[in-house]
Amino acid sequence: MKNVVVIGGGTGLSVMLRGLKQIEDINLTAIVTVADDGGSTGRIRRQFHIPAMGDIRNVMCAMAEEETIFTSLMNFRFEGDDGDVGGHNLGNLILTAMTQTSGGFMEAIRTFSKFLKVKGNIVPCSLQVITLYAIMEDGTIVRGESNIPEFNNRIGKVFYDKPVEPTREALQAIHDADIILYGIGSLYTSIIPNLIVDGIVEELKNNKAPKIYFCNAMSQPGETDYFSLEDHVRALQKHSFEGAVDIVVTHSNKASSEILEKYKKMGSEPIKVVEKEHTFDILYRDILSFEDNLIRHDSNKIRDIVKELIEQIG
Repeated sequence: MKNVVVIGGGTGLSVMLRGLKQIEDINLTAIVTVADDGGSTGRIRRQFHIPAMGDIRNVMCAMAEEETIFTSLMNFRFEGDDGDVGGHNLGNLILTAMTQTSGGFMEAIRTFSKFLKVKGNIVPCSLQVITLYAIMEDGTIVRGESNIPEFNNRIGKVFYDKPVEPTREALQAIHDADIILYGIGSLYTSIIPNLIVDGIVEELKNNKAPKIYFCNAMSQPGETDYFSLEDHVRALQKHSFEGAVDIVVTHSNKASSEILEKYKKMGSEPIKVVEKEHTFDILYRDILSFEDNLIRHDSNKIRDIVKELIEQIG
């Protein structure tokens, strides 16, 4: 049985995990960022001083054995202003209650994962309440994950303002991994926040398992404007180490001109390969869907690609 570790956060990670949970005979672990500070998650962080749980909740629902009415309720958001329960997510409130009654955040995740019959392990990268910072290329410093994309500036690097201790479970999962995947999602605010936690890069470097990056299909306004595929990899390497990526999976199927024009108006452009030589392999695969004129990664297509990669490593 192969140990498969996926590192990331946000909706992109959940899309991947919906596919990967269907693969038989693997031990699946999701290492999830806890740097989110916006919306319901941010309010709970400030009020109860517990790690950000929004991405954890999304991953739980994605990895549940069956997505039922209860998993839908986990994502239900109360209407109203930011007062009392207004604007809060029901799943976040449940996880907060379980954290306070079960002995801690990690125990709450384990308990609720059993209740949802989660297929795999969900591991926060840290149990600390952490704040992500970015230093822009012009020297401007931005505080808070939710503020970084709003600044409309080119990001130089992201960092924490204090040492961040990793969870023992995250380090162990990376140590034992047979294949490591960097998830689809926001480069600077979903994937890299995991890599800059103390000890994570060292474990990644020591493990010679193949490290595979599923690159985004479109640029993200405020984070990766005008980025090529190579720029994405360089950002990952800058925040980790030179050999952090062995293979990049990117899309071979193309959206229609009408869809691309719609995304262009929103400030988003296709991610392209622009250089001829690389220190990593590139796999071009049919991994996108265009349902409802939206560009999305397809969970089942990702599943099939990862199965193919697992078979290749033997």
